[in-house]
Amino acid sequence: MNYKSATPIQEQSIPIILSGKDLIGIAQTGTGKTAAFVLPILNMIMDRPDHGKTQALIIVPTRELALQIDQAVEAYSYFTGTSSVAIYGGGDGQDFNQEKNAIVQGVDIIIATPGRLISHLNVGHVDFSQLRFLILDEADRMLDMGFQPDLFRIIREVNDKRQTLMFSATMPQGIAQLAKTFMNNPEQVSIAISKPAEKVKQSAYIVHDAQKLPLMIHILKDEARKDQCIIVFCSRKHAVSALHRKLVQSGVQADRISSDLEQDQREEVMRKFRNKQINVLVATDVISRGIDVDGIDMVVNYDVPRDAEDYVHRIGRTARAQRSGEALTLVSPDDIRGFKRIEKLIEKEIDKLPVPEFLGPAPLITDTPPPRQDGHKGGKKPFFNRRNNR
Repeated sequence: MNYKSATPIQEQSIPIILSGKDLIGIAQTGTGKTAAFVLPILNMIMDRPDHGKTQALIIVPTRELALQIDQAVEAYSYFTGTSSVAIYGGGDGQDFNQEKNAIVQGVDIIIATPGRLISHLNVGHVDFSQLRFLILDEADRMLDMGFQPDLFRIIREVNDKRQTLMFSATMPQGIAQLAKTFMNNPEQVSIAISKPAEKVKQSAYIVHDAQKLPLMIHILKDEARKDQCIIVFCSRKHAVSALHRKLVQSGVQADRISSDLEQDQREEVMRKFRNKQINVLVATDVISRGIDVDGIDMVVNYDVPRDAEDYVHRIGRTARAQRSGEALTLVSPDDIRGFKRIEKLIEKEIDKLPVPEFLGPAPLITDTPPPRQDGHKGGKKPFFNRRNNR
């Protein structure tokens, strides 16, 4: 697969996993986490005769990530005879039966979203009595999505003598509590938490909400962008649909992906994007983590992410594997405080670009908010003058 050297998370994690110890790996997206746990697991599966039972269970938060890891397992194990299956919701009864058949026949590695796996557990399809490896990938994301009860239900069903690996981009308190509950004296490896790749050129426009759409169209229709691969992130799925519709009406070659689409529709959109049949993808944070598309030239935050950590995950879609990339954020007055939190997290002031003249006056932040009329020292929101910031 043309891997020349191990990434830091691989270099530090693989020896620990091969030694049989439990592991907590803290590393942001794009650092090679998938290979860090799949390669040693494949190595150990090959070292032991096949007993017809599932040997490794990888739990992930989203369907897209389940598919991607399954594809990685297939690629890494091409000459090994090791089998795998991705189990995720959103399909029809035929998909469920295909998953059942693979499980019952004793697939070596299962990659699953929590809800779908529990559906198979409830009808008795799954036998984890001989499970050797339990892996939780994007564990912090699963906690954010409310999967903790599902995780505990699944963990109760697996072999107590398994080796447990947990990978996460951050280490919130919930992760530490989860580790105490079901891990055995885990080793911990932490790699460059919450720092964007060095080759990402980060910049921002300070604009009024009404200026976002014409600015977005202006950027995407630039002649220099026509052959670029671009992801535009919105914070809400209804905003994805609205922005996608307006971009297409303006002549931008775009498509969209959010949880509103059926699974086969989402897979078709991702296929077209990977194959460069479309060059602009409007999306929610459903693809901000773990989705690997080669050659993303630019990431645009149409909305400032509500969580500063999500900014790092979003712009981590570009500048992967030592490539360069660009990250642009549109910041409205109401988003300034959240944007400042992002700059504090990444320990860097992001360059502010001059707003094009055709958009008219843009907000300008003053250093000191004016006194409020009710006698208080100042309000919670930053103050803006309606002056051009050129």
